[in-house]
Amino acid sequence: MSSIRTASVRRIATDHFEPDTDSDPQAQRRLRGQLEQIDYTAYAANREVLGQSLSHADAATFQRMAVAAALARAQWVKEALSLSEAGSISPLRVQRLAELRSAFEELAEAYEALRRMVERGYLPYR
Repeated sequence: MSSIRTASVRRIATDHFEPDTDSDPQAQRRLRGQLEQIDYTAYAANREVLGQSLSHADAATFQRMAVAAALARAQWVKEALSLSEAGSISPLRVQRLAELRSAFEELAEAYEALRRMVERGYLPYR
């Protein structure tokens, strides 16, 4: 499943093939079986690669990720407040604000990715 980011909203685009309802039931079952095999292959690959790369996740891991995202959000908003109080807005400060927002969004996405890894069984939670 792919996702499309627009501004600060993430939409999920379903791009999986859906079989034609008019085809015969046996062909549909065969196709569903093949697609299930494909999905399992992706699952097994994710589980193996992520398990080797990250080994596991635990409460401390999630806490560190959450704190990092919270700190990045605080820095971003603090900079925005400072910018609004400055009276004049320089392109350099706006660029800095954008960098801080990007850092927050990346950390928040990484947290969600880690959560999905545990939820989908790619990464053991201890």
